[in-house]
Amino acid sequence: MPAEVMETTCCVVGGGPAGMMLGYLLARQGIPVKVLEKHADFNRDFRGDTVHPSTLEILHELGLLDKFLDLPHQRVTSAGAIIGDTAIDFADFKHVPAQCKFVALMPQWDFLNFLSDQAQALPRFELLMEHEARDLLTEGDRISGVSAQNGSLTVRIHADLVVGCDGRHSATRDAAGFRLIDHGVPIDVLWFRISRKPDDPAQVLGNVNYGKALILIDRADYFQAGLIIEKGSYERIKVRGLESLRSDIRQIAPYLGERVNELHDWEQIKILTVQINRLEKWFRQGLLCIGDAAHAMSPAGGVGINLAIQDAVAAANLLAEPLRTGSGLEARLAAVQRRREFPARATQALQLFAHRRLAGVFANPGPIQAPWQMKTFAHIPGIHRALGYAIGIGVRPEHIHENRTKERRLSLLQTAMYAGIGLAATAVSSICLAACEMSLSKKRDQRRPPAAPRREQGARRHRVSEVVGAGVR
Repeated sequence: MPAEVMETTCCVVGGGPAGMMLGYLLARQGIPVKVLEKHADFNRDFRGDTVHPSTLEILHELGLLDKFLDLPHQRVTSAGAIIGDTAIDFADFKHVPAQCKFVALMPQWDFLNFLSDQAQALPRFELLMEHEARDLLTEGDRISGVSAQNGSLTVRIHADLVVGCDGRHSATRDAAGFRLIDHGVPIDVLWFRISRKPDDPAQVLGNVNYGKALILIDRADYFQAGLIIEKGSYERIKVRGLESLRSDIRQIAPYLGERVNELHDWEQIKILTVQINRLEKWFRQGLLCIGDAAHAMSPAGGVGINLAIQDAVAAANLLAEPLRTGSGLEARLAAVQRRREFPARATQALQLFAHRRLAGVFANPGPIQAPWQMKTFAHIPGIHRALGYAIGIGVRPEHIHENRTKERRLSLLQTAMYAGIGLAATAVSSICLAACEMSLSKKRDQRRPPAAPRREQGARRHRVSEVVGAGVR
C-alpha cells in the first residue's frame, strides 16, 4: 500500500468544535498543527446547534465575534417549555456576565466552516479532510503520532502530541486503551426536520405531554426537532408505524398540525443513542483526549459543544508553552484533566439527575397539566437568572490566556452562583417528579376498585385462614 509520512508538533484527530478550536488557538500562538477530519465536509445534520454565551465570549476575546454574528443565526434570550398546555419560562440569558446575553442558534456546519476559514489563514495550521485516523503510532510507551487513511493512501503523521477530539465513538480513545466509565441514561432521541411558521411558539427546552417530550430548535424556516423516547424503544416505535409516530408528534405539539405529514420515510429520522460517560484518565504520554472523546454529554441543555470548546481553550492555555519549548508537556496533560474534569462531572451529575427524574414523564401516557409547584417555582425571584447562568455560562468558564485576569475576578462569583444553581436544578427536578408521582397516584386510585368494608375484609381473612389451616392438617 502507498504511504506518506508527515511531521508536526500537534496532531488533532477530529474536526469538530473541540478539534477546530484547539487547532486554531495553537496555530495562533505559532505551534504547527495538523487537524484530521475523516469526512469531505462538515455538513452533517442533527449536531449541536446551540452556541452559548460562554462560547460567544471566547470569540469576542479572539476578536472574531462580529464576523461570526454576520452569519445567519437566531438569538434566544430565554428558554422555556410547554408543560401540558401551559408555557413556562425557566432560563433568562439577558443578565449573564458576558458580551452576548443570548444563545445563538446556528447549524454546526456553519460554525465549523467559520473556524476552519479563520484557522486556515494562519501559516502554522493545516486541515486534512478525508483523513480517517485508524491507529496510534508508538515509540515504547509513548504515543508518537497517528496512522490515518486517505482513500487508498496510508498517512503516518508523527507528532510531539496527539489530541483526540473525535467524539463519543472516539477511535483515538479506543486505540489508547483508556478505561471508560459509563452512566446509564434512560432516554434516546429521534432527530428530524419539520417546517416552521413565523407564529410558532418560541421555546427551546421543549413540549412535555402524553408521556413524551419534543424539543424544537428554531432554524428560521424549519425546526430541528428531537423526540425524546425511552431508551431501547425505537424498534417498537418503528413496528407501530410512521403514521403512529406522526400522531404522537401532533398530539404533543398540536400547532404543528398537518406539517407532521412531511415525515414520510424512516430515512428522515435519525436516532441519537444518548450517552453520558467519561474517561477515568484522559491522557498518557504523548496523548490527550478532550471534548466528547473524554466525556460524552447528553443533549440536555445543549451544553456539549460548549464544554468541548471550553476544554480546547484550557488545553491551548496550558499546552502552548511546553509544545513550543519541548519540555514539561506530560505534567501539563495532567493539569488539563484536573482543570476540566470537575466541570464535566458536575454537568453530567445534573444531567443524570434530570434524566432520572424525566423517566417519571414516561410513566404517564395521558395528558398532563403543569403542577402548581412548578408554576410557583418559576416565579421565584432570581431563579430564571440562575438557570440562565447554569445553561449559558456553566461551570468554570475558560478565557483566552491573555484574558485570565477577568477569569480570576469572576471566579468567586461563579462558584457561589453555581452552588445556587445546583440547588435550584435539584429543586426543580424534585418538584416535577413529585408532581408526576402525585398525578400517577391519583390515576391509579381512580382505577382501583373500591375497598371492601372492614367487616367483609375480616370475614375474608377468616375464610382464608380456614382454607390454609385445612391444607396444613
